Amino acid sequence: MSISVIVPAYNEERYIGETLDNLNWAKDCLLKRKGISTEIIVVDNGSTDSTVSIALSSGAKVIKESQPNISRARNVGANGASGDLLVFIDADVTVPESLLWRITEAMKDEGCVGGAVDTLYQPRKLWVKVYLQVWRLFGKLAGMAQGATQFCRRDVNVRLCGYDETMYMGEDVDFYWRLKRFAKRHHARVCFIQDIQVIPSTRRFDQWPLWRTLVFTNPLFILIFRRRKGPWKEWYGTMGR
Repeated sequence: MSISVIVPAYNEERYIGETLDNLNWAKDCLLKRKGISTEIIVVDNGSTDSTVSIALSSGAKVIKESQPNISRARNVGANGASGDLLVFIDADVTVPESLLWRITEAMKDEGCVGGAVDTLYQPRKLWVKVYLQVWRLFGKLAGMAQGATQFCRRDVNVRLCGYDETMYMGEDVDFYWRLKRFAKRHHARVCFIQDIQVIPSTRRFDQWPLWRTLVFTNPLFILIFRRRKGPWKEWYGTMGR
């Protein structure tokens, strides 16, 4: 098994260094435990800061994609990857050292086509923490899995045509649902890893007022505007996506 970790990034100089350091630790852990080497690919989505230089200094391969769309960035990374297992990780996520090893353990089952890793949000504001915990519970009940860390066999990703590039929000949930439907049709399964967790940045929720958080995380709002670029301008622009 060969692995490619794909990290889409736009102006992530404040976060991507730590993310890549953690991924390099996870990469070394996997190599020691299973003898599997891993490539890390950063897809620079038009950054104007030092994201690229930080990525290069960490040893990552950098692919440039100027079109500002996270689905597009992930797909470009997948097309440039050499691994037969693709792991998609956001640029502002803290990952445990055992992450890649744990994913390969799950994928030893040839009937598993891919999956996702559970998330643990650690916001500064108490009300945000409670709100995100409720969202996390709702997501599990609805069979959702966010894109902070998702993984998929390369051939399955090709058959799914990757992430939907017409979507500017909710593309990760859409991908996971399509992955589950694919698995069901082919009598396979997906794996939702819960015994370890990744920690996404809560920078937006820590800075935003209550109303903005409630609007931009509202399922109905996302459903209506997920294919329109305009409503997500700040999500993509002011803070990297």
